[in-house]
Amino acid sequence: MAGLCLAIFFALLLLSARAEASQCSVKGLPLIRNISELPQDNYGRGGLSHITIAGSVMHGMKEVELWLQTFAPGSATPIHRHSCEEVFVVLKGSGTLYLASSSHEKYPGKPQEFKIYSNSTFHIPVNDAHQVWNSNEYEDLQMLVVISRPPVRVFIYEDWFMPHTAAKFKFPYNWDEQCFQVPPKDEL
Repeated sequence: MAGLCLAIFFALLLLSARAEASQCSVKGLPLIRNISELPQDNYGRGGLSHITIAGSVMHGMKEVELWLQTFAPGSATPIHRHSCEEVFVVLKGSGTLYLASSSHEKYPGKPQEFKIYSNSTFHIPVNDAHQVWNSNEYEDLQMLVVISRPPVRVFIYEDWFMPHTAAKFKFPYNWDEQCFQVPPKDEL
């Protein structure tokens, strides 16, 4: 009986330690994790499934962040740009990348159109406005996405001819909102 009580006590202690290691805490985070057990959400964007595999806000990453994003047929990112580099690896499906041809003018301008497909990869330079569409009507588009300089700071456009100065600044971005904390100032 005493052994059973001791086992229950340690099980509860372990569960409370796991509870303490919330989605927003690096403390108690296991080194090896199963992607299917990580938090996933659409963050109010229909057709999106976003999982932060390794992130600055949720996991303490300093230089890069890794996401798994799945887009249902017909869904897309908003037209946007950010002050970081971004690399995509298409795991399955196909779609279209729109990349602004004049991102460094007064507005993004008419975008170039590129077909993306399973096992393709592409990168987005810093501050180039872009949009990814799942233009395949039958299959999800799933990609691994790596960004530099996290957490991401995003500027969102209503259309390709909206001036950069009118783009809506979004920070922290949707998947960082729950866990983001303003860092303490390191000055006197």
